Amino acid sequence: MPSAESPRRTVQRAAIRAAFERADRPLSPGEALAAAQQRVERLGIATVYRNIRSLVDEGWLAEVPLPGAPNRYEIAGKHHHHHFRCRICDRVYEVDSCPPDLRELIPRGFRLEGHDITLFGRCADCAR
Repeated sequence: MPSAESPRRTVQRAAIRAAFERADRPLSPGEALAAAQQRVERLGIATVYRNIRSLVDEGWLAEVPLPGAPNRYEIAGKHHHHHFRCRICDRVYEVDSCPPDLRELIPRGFRLEGHDITLFGRCADCAR
């Protein structure tokens, strides 16, 4: 049985990390698999799931929860941002701006502690 630091596992992990670095947007495990297979052709989805879980546990990746959809994953430590999910191709993109003062939206007496906004529609490619 190969050790956790075997050359094959290191190459697979490097390919998965590179997939997220190249994408510069949140990826699903399937998207990460397709991108990483450009470097490691025989990479399997189970290996991608294991590595994503490990990279989340290590703090290198962060989960991106989406209403009504499976989580995506992105490189951790980014500045505060939101997401746009294309209803056609299902890709998720980062949105850097925030709406103006959200405190005006909360009920009287409530205290806002954070927010996460997901926009939906068609990405530039699918809108054509």
